Amino acid sequence: MIQIIIFSILLISIMGTFITELIIGMLWILKIRKKAPLNNIVLKLKRNTVILGSLFILILILIIFSYFSTDTPIIVDKNGNPLPKSIAELRKVQLNGRQEWISIRGENKNNPVLLFLAGGPGGTQMAAVRYNLQKLEKNFVVVNWDQPGSGKSYYAANVKNLNVNTYVQDGYALTKYLCKTFKKDKIYLVGESWGSALGIFLSEKYPEKYYSFVGTGQMVDFSKTEELDYENAIKIAQIKNNTNKITKLRSNGHPPYYGTDVTWKSAEYLNYLSSYMQKDPGIYNSHFNTWRDISSSEYNLVDKINFLWGLTNTFNHVYPQLYSIDLRKNYAKVKIPIYFFIGRRDINAPISLVEDYYNVLRAPHKEIVWFEHSGHSPWINESDKFVNQLNKILIDK
Repeated sequence: MIQIIIFSILLISIMGTFITELIIGMLWILKIRKKAPLNNIVLKLKRNTVILGSLFILILILIIFSYFSTDTPIIVDKNGNPLPKSIAELRKVQLNGRQEWISIRGENKNNPVLLFLAGGPGGTQMAAVRYNLQKLEKNFVVVNWDQPGSGKSYYAANVKNLNVNTYVQDGYALTKYLCKTFKKDKIYLVGESWGSALGIFLSEKYPEKYYSFVGTGQMVDFSKTEELDYENAIKIAQIKNNTNKITKLRSNGHPPYYGTDVTWKSAEYLNYLSSYMQKDPGIYNSHFNTWRDISSSEYNLVDKINFLWGLTNTFNHVYPQLYSIDLRKNYAKVKIPIYFFIGRRDINAPISLVEDYYNVLRAPHKEIVWFEHSGHSPWINESDKFVNQLNKILIDK
């Protein structure tokens, strides 16, 4: 948080200095016309130029410092001593010619590997998973992947070149890398929201690489989801007599959206639904701690900016590509066990679509685990239960 504040102050200072330069420059021109002495103006120009240059240098130093100071905290015992078999590191990996970042955390590097697929597209959840699912590190080596176009991997590829296949192929390349690195034949796969769809894509195409898949905040039919979310937002706004929200939603038109403002039009109803869930007393721990996550040690100053860019630019480009996907039709057969961890109060990813998919899904084993006090994010809303259920179905079985 301190880094963000400092960075903001510096940007404001630069803008202020730049504006001052313009004003002084204009005064200089006026004084030239009046043939007035210029010594004072020249001194001010020199002084402000030095200030501006110093600020740029200071920002550069901060960026360089933050780049080399990023890390993920070491794992320690109750006395604060590092666990001898633990692993806690950020690692840059080469995936199909793209440089992408992962975090690796576990109390014992010999434990089974679990790859967590973040939501989005464009989302990064390295810090969020570390905070909310830290207990998962006891029995697993937990790997978080900043997908291309998100967080630390924002520049891995040109956002305009990203497509669904990019994520599938890079996810598979990462899976092979993890199997080789940790000497495993297979790994476990967990995906949330957009990551829950990506997890199904990977499980269906490369079943030999995964023991099982757990989807939470499960996405099924992207186009239908947007339609239902939009209609639900209007219904809630009508109940609350929120005429401004109704007017805004209707002026945006009915989804799905295309073009350059997909993110902002979608955010109009998605944020409204998220706000509604945050105020639901039946949902535990309902607030995302975005500022805590974005200010965590995993991200340098540039990453912090890209944390936000991924959620806007990458989402805007990739999400419309998902409208044609319906797991009920395209992914009705998967050759590994499939589990759905679903929040009973989720109004973002419609529960009816998850139940429809469950009914048509053919898999060696399938199961819905309900989280009665969760919305779209059981891994945050009921994190202890989430960890316990994962241990139960993945370790105990």
